[in-house]
Amino acid sequence: MKVQVLSLREVYARFPEAEHARAYLEARRWPGGTICPSCNSGERITPRAGGYYRCGACVEDFTVRTGTVFERSHVPLNKWLYAMYFLVTARKGISSLQLSKEIGITQKSAWFLLQRLREACGADLEQLQGIVEVDEAYIGGKEKSKHEFKKRNAGRGSVGKTAVLGMRERGGRTIAKVIPATDAATIGNAVYKHVKVGSRLNTDEASAYVHLGGIFFDHKAVNHRDGEYVRKGVHTNGIESVWAVLKRGLHGVYHHASPKHLNRYVQEFTFRLNQGNVSRSTMDRLDSFVGGTIGKRLTYKDLIREEPKDPA
Repeated sequence: MKVQVLSLREVYARFPEAEHARAYLEARRWPGGTICPSCNSGERITPRAGGYYRCGACVEDFTVRTGTVFERSHVPLNKWLYAMYFLVTARKGISSLQLSKEIGITQKSAWFLLQRLREACGADLEQLQGIVEVDEAYIGGKEKSKHEFKKRNAGRGSVGKTAVLGMRERGGRTIAKVIPATDAATIGNAVYKHVKVGSRLNTDEASAYVHLGGIFFDHKAVNHRDGEYVRKGVHTNGIESVWAVLKRGLHGVYHHASPKHLNRYVQEFTFRLNQGNVSRSTMDRLDSFVGGTIGKRLTYKDLIREEPKDPA
């Protein structure tokens, strides 16, 4: 069966005004009828002007934006859908500057909008199973290329970079997340949380993975240091292809992602691999995106809040 892929022009035609987008979002969020986000009651709901509803049970006013990443946003809902379309169809992402030009908002608003959408991309997937490839990547600039005041002067390689752990089900889903360290305990906890016991783990020769074998997992490793990359079906090529797309997107489209916001960018890329896969129709991908916006909230104050400085 041919996958239905909508062009940008078709998306604009389907949602030309904010009211069309509101009707679509309400149908996705409340397929059985309008429900109050405050008390979860579907009775005594009275429509009001401007897309508002009043709940007779708790006497609260609400809209389809309430309790979602759209809440308190002044950007029209059809422009939110256009942004979601760009995010699920652009393999390596879209910059806030480019998005601002495409949908007609300021670059600052586009940046905030994209960060809120990335917050919606984060989802607790079911545990991976079968053959699962596990690998880590380091994101950040080279020490020699940094300004003097940003250098740590503590060595090369991964120094000054942020570690991201990735787990990819062979032929299936991907889970990736920023981790504070790459020691055996940190990696082990992440693997036990996201991979079903009894699965086969494919990793490289790093010492942090050695303890994963035994009664819980069937652990196989390839030794990259000796030039071994594939051995009788044992390899980490799948998860390494994820790193290739992630790094190309960060370098070529976003240019830089601070450690503070990096996890949201990682969520965006894994969402495209999972729910935003090109093997699904465009509307199915948008439907999944809309489902992820519910129950998520990211305010500008929280987004720009200063983090404690690294003692190092």
